[in-house]
Amino acid sequence: MKAGLYENVLRPALFRLDAERVHRLGMHAVAKGWVKGDQFHHPSLEKEVSGIKFPNPVGLAAGFDKDGEAIDRWADFGFGFVEIGTVTRNAQPGNPKPRLFRIPGQKAIVNRMGFNNSGADALLARLQQSQPRIPLGINIGKGKATPLEQAAEDYAYSFKLLREHGNYFAVNVSSPNTEGLRSLQDRDALSKILWRLKEIDDQKPIFVKVAPDLDLAGLDEVLEAADDFGLAGLIATNTTTARDMLPADPGIQGGLSGAPLKGKALAALKHLKQNAPEGLALIGVGGIMDPEGAAERMEAGADLVQIYSGWVYGSVALPAQICRRLAAKGLPGDVQ
Repeated sequence: MKAGLYENVLRPALFRLDAERVHRLGMHAVAKGWVKGDQFHHPSLEKEVSGIKFPNPVGLAAGFDKDGEAIDRWADFGFGFVEIGTVTRNAQPGNPKPRLFRIPGQKAIVNRMGFNNSGADALLARLQQSQPRIPLGINIGKGKATPLEQAAEDYAYSFKLLREHGNYFAVNVSSPNTEGLRSLQDRDALSKILWRLKEIDDQKPIFVKVAPDLDLAGLDEVLEAADDFGLAGLIATNTTTARDMLPADPGIQGGLSGAPLKGKALAALKHLKQNAPEGLALIGVGGIMDPEGAAERMEAGADLVQIYSGWVYGSVALPAQICRRLAAKGLPGDVQ
């Protein structure tokens, strides 16, 4: 299916349906190869970050392909990497439905999915049958039933089981949809998790995904932990619980993403860049809706960028459009 047909005919019809149902239909279509995007290749876009060679710096953010159903297909859409998950130690259904909502007027999405996924063992079986053509990140989280004081063991289980299949791992301690999870961004709690992961494999690149709602002191605590444990990088940011950037509060509980998140995510990225220890990579995500938004994030210090809501509201060809714009501007620039 060509991008124009999707944008002008299919997407308007799909937007009349339940958002989660459409997501499932879309994932099925991608996995089957029924829809493809565009691709743009240029030597200037190739970049090595944390020892990983990326064909371009544009990735698909975690949350879209939770169970790795389309690992072999994402290169067809022009992505330079994909981050699957969030995956938890055990399978879990997530929060009650409805739990995924669009706010079209603001080009925003609210989700309260709650880490619904098939579990680490099921993901391993799928990974063993897959041959991804682009770098693969695996986003890992804590199960809903796991007490906070035992969280490190949840992360350790998934990391140990899957570590041979991911080019990098993202530690998700910033989703607002699992009770208490964000408290794991505290330096002491985060250190316990990172210590366990480094004990298992101190060579695998590990990133931590941070919340846009952390104050500067909170971001600095994460930076200190990153320095202490020699992390590969940070991902800025997850979704926000704030609603003050909307003209009116829609009254929908959950994490807000899309265009309204841009300001918070960009501010967090800039602070992290200004204060990051040397060699710490940064992935910019949140509110990137178009090529200029991606370029702005790179110019603010991101080594890589990820999209999700921008892809939903924009063109299927958005990754390639971003790549063309970055190449025209001479980005991404220096290799780390």
